[in-house]
Amino acid sequence: MFTSKTLICAALMMFAGMAQADGPGLGQPLAQDEIPVYARYVMPDGTGLPAGSGSVVQGAEVYLYDCSSCHGETGAEGPIMPFVGPNELWPKPAGLHWPHATTLFDYIRRAMPFYAPKSLSNDEVYAVTAYILFRNGVIEEDMVLDAVTLPQVVMPNTGNFIDVWALQGDKPW
Repeated sequence: MFTSKTLICAALMMFAGMAQADGPGLGQPLAQDEIPVYARYVMPDGTGLPAGSGSVVQGAEVYLYDCSSCHGETGAEGPIMPFVGPNELWPKPAGLHWPHATTLFDYIRRAMPFYAPKSLSNDEVYAVTAYILFRNGVIEEDMVLDAVTLPQVVMPNTGNFIDVWALQGDKPW
């Protein structure tokens, strides 16, 4: 005897299979210029990184103005999660946590500063990323980050993540 829950589950699985196979046939793909910059993926290999560049010195200036009120004067104090460490509260601070330097860049570009997300220019995001990586000993002080050099940065925590991009091929879903 079938219960109503069984019939509903069977119907949902049937419709899910149909939708996955052919799709609903609605809408049309957006052109690249119709997709907001912040809504585009930056891949671990650097695909999707915007034009621009930034140095550690430039990043220190941007950091003091846009980041220090939350992350502390040097990046180690807080009150919000410090990105320099490790320390007694954060064994893997934000500056070392990410599996790829491009992921750190993309997070900053989309979510920071907290009080005005997406307000930093590409150059400012490259610069702040450089400053954070320098403060954590990942890059040298004279390094300039851009779409070519940023993907070449090897993060110390890379081996502690499962690379879902490799599991899924080129698709981010």
